[in-house]
Amino acid sequence: MLYRESGQFNTSYRADQRWFRLWQQRWVFATWMILAFVVVPLIGNDYWLNAILIPFLVLSLAGLGLNLLTGYAGQISLGSAAFMAIGAFATYNFQLRIEGMPLLISLFLGGLTAAGAGVVFGLPSLRIKGFYLLVSTLAAQFFVTWILTQCGWFSNYNASGVITAPPLVVLGQNISSPAGRYLLTLSVAFVLFWLARNIVHGELGRRWMAVRDMDTAAAVIGIPILQTKLLAFAISSFVLGIAGALWAFAYLGTVEPHGFDLSRSFQILFIIIIGGMGSILGSFLGAAFIVLLPILLSNLSATFLAGWVDPGQLENLQKIIFGALIIFFLIKEPQGLARLLEIVRQRARVWPLRF
Repeated sequence: MLYRESGQFNTSYRADQRWFRLWQQRWVFATWMILAFVVVPLIGNDYWLNAILIPFLVLSLAGLGLNLLTGYAGQISLGSAAFMAIGAFATYNFQLRIEGMPLLISLFLGGLTAAGAGVVFGLPSLRIKGFYLLVSTLAAQFFVTWILTQCGWFSNYNASGVITAPPLVVLGQNISSPAGRYLLTLSVAFVLFWLARNIVHGELGRRWMAVRDMDTAAAVIGIPILQTKLLAFAISSFVLGIAGALWAFAYLGTVEPHGFDLSRSFQILFIIIIGGMGSILGSFLGAAFIVLLPILLSNLSATFLAGWVDPGQLENLQKIIFGALIIFFLIKEPQGLARLLEIVRQRARVWPLRF
């Protein structure tokens, strides 16, 4: 059998809590890490790195941030892009106004700034939930965009409100090349996903899920609701803030406040719905769906529909197909791509007896 578990035992609690309990899983993960950190930077061209892999990783991070808040803690939010904007503009100002500030420390401080804003906008969650909390976070989306546009200090008094990333330097090495920016994004994403996985499998993650399932029962058994909800907003906003900084610095190079508008928040929400809420892996799968499917549809339409459909209508046709696929997918598998992958994994455990 390809996925044999027979003879692989855990003899300690620490072993039982490992990322991958089976040697097959560890080998697959190690292979993916070698491909991602070594092979891809060596053979990847500028298009793949700039247009596909970097935005995929950044959107995966953004999906992770929202998944921690909505998928695990059960707090609905439509302000994800606002916290990304705070992280991006805060990182820019730390780099600009503190001479010699290392880039990684600026990213961390930008994430902390977004975390502080997340706590402020998360205060209404102590009294309201559901649709009303959604409206509250929506107010954060419009307020942050407005204040970044109106206050010129945040963009160093640029007339258009655009910020431009400085040269990316880490440990004295200029990493402004596509491969360097990809490795920076990949490294940050790896660290944050590792931390998130440990959080959701620890005490705080169990508290989040208890509040998500029934906050009244969680309060009865002694879980501090106030602290748990605000920590969810803080950690989620921290991850989103770093994702926003990477979106501005590693992907676009320049960005304006309206680059983090409501449509970006909806995009991140679609990522966790498609990938699977309450799933770390679902953030990757949803981002891959959002990034790769439009490219696939564009190539297919250019190949098979050229001459049949007016070029001006191809983009609209792609959006229609994309939306229809999302609706079809949500009807067939509302728990997301992560659930489909779990079904395949469970069947592989008993292959070839059943598949």
